[in-house]
Amino acid sequence: MFDNKTIAAIATAQAAGGIGVIRVSGENATQICDKVFKSLSEKKLADSLGYRAYFGRVFDGERDIDECVALVFKAPHSYTGEDVVELSCHGGLYILKKVLRLILNAGAKPASAGEFTQRAFLNGRIDLTQAQAVMDLINAHAEQSASAALSTLDGVLSKEINNICSILISSSASLSAWVDYPDDEIEELSCDSLKNELIKSQKMLKKLINTFDTGKTITQGVNAAIVGKPNVGKSTLMNLLSGVQKSIVSEFAGTTRDAVEETVMLGGIVLHLTDTAGIRNSDDPIESIGVELAKQKLERATLVLAVFDSSEELDDEDIELLKKCRNKISIAIINKCDLESKCDKSLIKKYIENIVEISAKEGDGKDNLAEITAKVLGTDKIDTSSAMLMDERQFYCANEALKCVDEAINALEIGMTLDAVNVTIDSAIEFLQTLTGQKASESVVNEIFSKFCVGK
Repeated sequence: MFDNKTIAAIATAQAAGGIGVIRVSGENATQICDKVFKSLSEKKLADSLGYRAYFGRVFDGERDIDECVALVFKAPHSYTGEDVVELSCHGGLYILKKVLRLILNAGAKPASAGEFTQRAFLNGRIDLTQAQAVMDLINAHAEQSASAALSTLDGVLSKEINNICSILISSSASLSAWVDYPDDEIEELSCDSLKNELIKSQKMLKKLINTFDTGKTITQGVNAAIVGKPNVGKSTLMNLLSGVQKSIVSEFAGTTRDAVEETVMLGGIVLHLTDTAGIRNSDDPIESIGVELAKQKLERATLVLAVFDSSEELDDEDIELLKKCRNKISIAIINKCDLESKCDKSLIKKYIENIVEISAKEGDGKDNLAEITAKVLGTDKIDTSSAMLMDERQFYCANEALKCVDEAINALEIGMTLDAVNVTIDSAIEFLQTLTGQKASESVVNEIFSKFCVGK
């Protein structure tokens, strides 16, 4: 699937910093780096036993370029499973690009996106779920997402998938032996015991699939919309949650006419938040377009933050909004709680269970809103150390495997032949092994790693 060329890339961010790292991986990594790096001890990296640091200088043949620390890792105990050298230089972009150019001129090839991690996968250091967790860890925006990604990188999801596979493989092996050698003295299979094993794997798969929504929420965030009538404080809430002046705030109704978007952190969850135009009947053609857009955002949002004015009685437009939120994951936010309350909370409760009182202008109630948000999205009690599905590919493979197990159980119950049962069990195994990468196609593997950054 790949050749044995030695690859190199800048592994740190493409910005100035105190330290920058160039990673080199492949069978000639140490020999190539010896052409551009000279240690003060005059020891060659190619002679290193590995897992040692060497202080010296990078040079271009005529003059020194920078001070440098070279770290040597020997195959197979390295990130990629190959010989690896990491050159830590000063973090200026000019220096890093200069050193990388020297390494490429010395015989290395530029690494493609995700190629270091791809080699780790192809060399058996990690499986596909762990490889995907690398980017989840890099992209983590909060404690829960980082913790869940690290658990997956540690192999908790792989272990769970392999446990399910072991049950199915054992059943398949017994079936194959009995079907292929019916005349041999092989103990006759018990359909009851086979069914019990299938039900056990079925339960394990269902439990795993049920983690998907939460896993996706903490790793990818949630699309959320702030909706409500004009002048209830939607834009003030947007500014409170984003921490900056994202939306224009005024006493005039209808100030917000377009959707204003921002990514914010609330309750440890990333919200892809949209502040919408006030929802009301309007003869203004421009405002009407904004109102229609607000209704669309409400329909498409995973989480709806419905805002009401505490100082005003609920009217027909408020009730209409509540009806639209009835079947959505919603939080009713009663704003302006610093003013005399005239809002009927009991009526709101008939449509939206979770209610939070805040003063967006004064900044009061934000912590309560964060707690309720975590509660309604199911992230408040999530165990990030347990196995979770975190992307659509993983969910698809697990769900298809469950369908195959369901089909196998049904085939047993209606009395189909055991070889037909075995076909569906084998299909379930194949889907699970595709999930971990044991049977993933080259195109799938390449697609996954193409989304990585070059230095990883």
